[in-house]
Amino acid sequence: MQFNSYIFILCFLPLALIIYFALHHFGKDKWAKAYLLGMSLWFYGYFNASYLAIICVSICVNFLISRRMANAAAKNKKGYLWVGIVFNVALIFYFKYYDFFLSNINTVFRTDFVLRNIMLPLGISFFTFQQISFVVDSYKGETKDYSFLDYALFVSFFPQLVAGPIVLHSELIPQFKDKKNWSVNFDNLSEGLILFTRGLAKKILIADTFGNAVDFGFSKAALYATGENALTPREIMIVMLAYTFQIYFDFSGYSDMATGLGRLFNFKIPMNFNSPYKALSVADFWKRWHMTLTRFLTNYIYIPLGGNRKGKVRTYINVMIVFLISGLWHGANWTFILWGVIHGLGQCFNKLTHGLYVKICDTLNKLKTGRLWLFVLKVVQWCVTFVFINVTWLLFRADSVKQFLELIKRLFVPYYYLGDEVLEYFRIPKIRYLFALIGANPSEHWTLIFCTVFIMLMALILVLAFPNNYESKKKRNVWNLVGTCVLFVICVLSLGKVSTFLYFNF
Repeated sequence: MQFNSYIFILCFLPLALIIYFALHHFGKDKWAKAYLLGMSLWFYGYFNASYLAIICVSICVNFLISRRMANAAAKNKKGYLWVGIVFNVALIFYFKYYDFFLSNINTVFRTDFVLRNIMLPLGISFFTFQQISFVVDSYKGETKDYSFLDYALFVSFFPQLVAGPIVLHSELIPQFKDKKNWSVNFDNLSEGLILFTRGLAKKILIADTFGNAVDFGFSKAALYATGENALTPREIMIVMLAYTFQIYFDFSGYSDMATGLGRLFNFKIPMNFNSPYKALSVADFWKRWHMTLTRFLTNYIYIPLGGNRKGKVRTYINVMIVFLISGLWHGANWTFILWGVIHGLGQCFNKLTHGLYVKICDTLNKLKTGRLWLFVLKVVQWCVTFVFINVTWLLFRADSVKQFLELIKRLFVPYYYLGDEVLEYFRIPKIRYLFALIGANPSEHWTLIFCTVFIMLMALILVLAFPNNYESKKKRNVWNLVGTCVLFVICVLSLGKVSTFLYFNF
């Protein structure tokens, strides 16, 4: 089920909220928890009931392993740990990478293994990583004697189930048991509705607008092999920027909606998105983008590998391993693997030059015009980082590495034509009336160029000049109420067709 659908907004969510709090009100606390679990499973299995078997088996096996580990002798705990890790990795490998692995074997060794065309279960990357963290924490003795109901709800709680954040047991399960969270809290309801509505607006009104242009651009790029007209350099630039903004507002919108939904139930879901396009380096970007994935990779892979404790060379190797896993986690395609490797190299470059950067900053601080030069340095850093992110997002979105290289190659072709097809997706309705008011009468082509540049600039201002929804104050006053209601109505009326969140694919 999608957050941005009529069935969710008008049926599922009201039913989930009203009956959950009603059960608590009448003292049926376990029933309330069981009801929320049942609703979460309905949410997950809405489009494909077979998904339920996968997540239920995964939950049962991981809970059993963690319980056995808790009662096992110290010498046997590591065995259970490895059983848990192997089970989870095998589960995600089979559903996500089995065909990719076989197809590459067929290509390299000219074999003819039959691909199974296995359908990828929604959110398997998220709930599998979440359960790996639980198994590892159980091995460390950091998990408490949770009931099966608490554990199952922790894994399947619908706001964070399909696209994160990757929540730790210590962040969510204690909240299920806190009696203060069992009754309606109107402050949390208000904050939750504001966050959900803003996230919905980001998805429907902004991300999907850019997404239409992106889909057109890559559908045209897919025709290169057939000899059809290719995208021009300017069109590639527009499509690349469009995807940069699409994935930002899509994932930011989902993160806001997930957090808002959690607040409606009085639960605090960890921050997962912190204005990543304000980053001044690749390292800074990964502290802001998909923060809970970064935390998981750091705590459960990078640190166990040795982190930065075993010398510089080993540190760089560990960084590359982590980013290779990050790329592979996002999908079974060489584009994701190469994307992870490139970001790993960027992270290594940051570590390698950090000492030099600190010295430069110290030197500039001693100058009379030091503040000005520090500002210039930060501007240059931002520009380099933003260009790096744009180019790597193009690789991330490309159907293949070959397609990405073709797009990059064409980006530098001295051909300046810009067609109206891609610009049409940025048309602002009734823009001609605005031009008439100021006495202007540009051609249709220049009108579309103006609309495109205007929308791109507005998107850039939104991501750079405004605080994100985690930071902004959500005042409960008449203006906020009216604004939220109007925005919510606009979003619901704009639902036309349900578009999938990009991170549902991972």
